[in-house]
Order: sequence, then structure tokens, then C-alpha cells
Amino acid sequence: MLPMMVCFAVMVWSYMSAAVNGPVANAIWLQYLCPVWVMLVSVLIFGERVSGPDLRMFFFCIGGVGLILVCEMLKGSGLYATILGIVSGMAFAGVVLLMRSIQKADPVWLIALNHSATVVLLAPWVWHDYPPIPTSGYWALGFFGVFQMSLAYILFARGIRSTSSAEASVLTLLEPILVPVWVYVAWHHHSAYEHPPWWTWCGGGLITVGLVSRYIPALLQAWRMEKGAVRNNV
Repeated sequence: MLPMMVCFAVMVWSYMSAAVNGPVANAIWLQYLCPVWVMLVSVLIFGERVSGPDLRMFFFCIGGVGLILVCEMLKGSGLYATILGIVSGMAFAGVVLLMRSIQKADPVWLIALNHSATVVLLAPWVWHDYPPIPTSGYWALGFFGVFQMSLAYILFARGIRSTSSAEASVLTLLEPILVPVWVYVAWHHHSAYEHPPWWTWCGGGLITVGLVSRYIPALLQAWRMEKGAVRNNV
């Protein structure tokens, strides 16, 4: 559990830092490279075989990251945020792999443990550089902590028990696709809003194509098998 808690704390820190220091879309899409890192670890360490859809996902996702990374380097800014986004995806993969290895534990307990460890590990940096926060800010942070960081994880952990892995993977892809849209709707009039550059959209599009091409066929195949089983029973 200790490596899992460390990975979770690194994931939260790197993702939030990437979202603050660069385009939010970059942070989201780069974190969703998690399936690629999971696949690499499964193949290189656990010796699992890689399938054609896995390879297709890998090349699309690596192409998207490469495009974003090269353009940020040529631009000379945003490279730090891009690296943080990649780190967040790697840490997210670590959380997934380590949680998978302790399946018998209650997911709510694991989530509470991960968040508690994050508080402990990041507290020294918070107290060292503690900016003044208005009262309304605490309400916003409390809302964010309860609904975004806690309830969302609990609902996902509960829902995946009665949902196929392929379907759950497809549903989670709604986040990297929709969150940049919601950010634009909510903040595009604000003076501090930073419009994602063209390479962010193109790179994110490649990542999304890779992930969708990996999981949509599996979902359709599972749906056809389920439909065939129902017909046979009838």
C-alpha cells in the first residue's frame, strides 16, 4: 500500500501543477496516457502479450505526446507543465497497477488512505508557502475535495463492479474529451484563460483516437456476445 499512496500523492501534485502552469487540456490528455504506461509495465515486467489494438493505441498515444512535447520545446515555454503532465500519467498508471494487486481491499478504504497520505506528504510544501485564501476559497476547496476528488473516485470504484472493463474504459474517456470544453465554457471570458494551442488539440486528438480505437471494438464485441447469449437463452 505504501507505493500506491506515494504514487497517488505524486499523481495529484503533478496533475494539479501541470494544470496551473500550462493549458488544462495538456494536463488532462497527458494524464490519460495511463493505459499506455500500464501496457508497457505489463509487457516489460509481467511478460504479458501485446495485441494489435494495444499496439495501435500505443503508437497513436505516443505520437500525440511527441507532437505536444516537440512543439512545446520549440516554443520554449510550457515544457515544465508538459513534463508534469507525463509524470501524472505515469503515477496514475502506478496507482492502477498497485490497486489491482490488492483487489480484496475495500476501494473506499483505499481511496481514503490515498487522500490521507497525500495530505501528509504534501503538507510541508503547503505550510512552507501558504498564500492567503479568502473564506469563499475554502468553500470552493471543500466542494472540490468532496465531489471531485472523493465522491467521483468512490462512484467509479462502485460502478466498475457492475460494469465491464471495456465499457468502463470508454466511459472514462469522456473526461479528457469534455473537460477542456467545460473549462472553455466557464473561463474563456476570463483574462487569465489560456487558449490551448493547435498542437494541444492535434496531440490530444491523436491520444483520444488511440484510446477509443483500443476500447470501442472491445465494447462492441462484448455487447454482441451478450446479445447472442440472450438470444440463446430465449
